[in-house]
Amino acid sequence: MALTVLPVVAYRFVDPPLTLLMVIRAAETRSVGWARRWVPLHAVSPALLRAVVAAEDDRFFAHHGVDWTALERAREYNERWQGRRLRGAGTITMQCARTVLLWPGRSYVRKALEVYLAYLLELAWGKQRILEVYVNTVEWGDGVYGVEAAARRYFGVPAARLDAWQSALLAAVLPNPRRWSPAAPTPYLQARAAIIAARAERVRLS
Repeated sequence: MALTVLPVVAYRFVDPPLTLLMVIRAAETRSVGWARRWVPLHAVSPALLRAVVAAEDDRFFAHHGVDWTALERAREYNERWQGRRLRGAGTITMQCARTVLLWPGRSYVRKALEVYLAYLLELAWGKQRILEVYVNTVEWGDGVYGVEAAARRYFGVPAARLDAWQSALLAAVLPNPRRWSPAAPTPYLQARAAIIAARAERVRLS
């Protein structure tokens, strides 16, 4: 319990300096650094926040860390396609727990910890802090972490000035940020961003 509660409480007040994924990626590429600049939530464009919620977890403000309805739908979908197509149901809270406190990979042990930590984060941090940590630690390309670094790398603007389309493109690449680039979107990525942009208009950040 101490191994999980102590860092969760600490990161409620202290911004995580790095993540295990950042260290692993640096070792893979033999790089000694990365692009990252932490910004508070009020310094992030609301358009970006809405786009991320629309793309990654449109029930973010309705659940308490784990969306069991989405998990059941994903299970039924995966059973129907018998592994030929896979759909996940990880919430932003679960992804935040995985990025900041756990290791990359897939296992039942890690998934169980992810669920437990998601509830703990909701209790200790609240929605606004979870969203702030998530957008500041998520991978947005090779060596690019957090929304401020991504906004400057791909569009040459600070995170506060991202418009709705730029935000949708950034959200669209999150499933595979090392393969796709928001600065050079493929037709598929543009179509995905258009769907996200339309959904984002209905998102309320509370």
